[in-house]
Amino acid sequence: MGLRRLLIEAGMDLERDRVTIAPVPGASGTGVVNFGLSAAKALEDGKIDGFWANGMGTEVAVRRGVGAVVLDVRRGDGPKPCFDYTMSSLAATDRLIEQSPETASAAIRAIVKTQAALKEDVSRAAAVGRKLFPPQEAELIAELIRRDLPYYDPSISPSFVAGMNQFARDIGILQGHVAYENVVASNLAGFWKG
Repeated sequence: MGLRRLLIEAGMDLERDRVTIAPVPGASGTGVVNFGLSAAKALEDGKIDGFWANGMGTEVAVRRGVGAVVLDVRRGDGPKPCFDYTMSSLAATDRLIEQSPETASAAIRAIVKTQAALKEDVSRAAAVGRKLFPPQEAELIAELIRRDLPYYDPSISPSFVAGMNQFARDIGILQGHVAYENVVASNLAGFWKG
């Protein structure tokens, strides 16, 4: 849905321009390590012409010489509304936040501390990467984290929520407006500020 809307925002007509958006072959099911890695492999094998994925998949495709970065929305490429289509986030039920605020707060503190630790020493990412990714991709993780550090922010802004609401309305999965306070546990805001 995000890719479809991004292309429309960029002025493409999916029918006229004969754009087909489909699942990436091999990117779901058991044994899938990472969507981006599967997308890079599918691109390399000629099964797809392009993909919209994470930094790992993109970097693998670029380094293998089978792909190029067309746009990176976080860095200001593409239509401005596209920045609000997706973000890393931690979701919890209202029930958990109300009944166990210490658990929700601990999760927030862990994210804040992890981001601070990576900003202090990005090489920590390589040790974790070696546990999660195949060897070639694991060696890329520290550079990917270094490049993405400016975008690490444990908070979710009101403008992002408004943009995400608009995106959801544009693609037909939301009617009306969802208030910021109904999306973000703003009562826990102090935990991501330090």
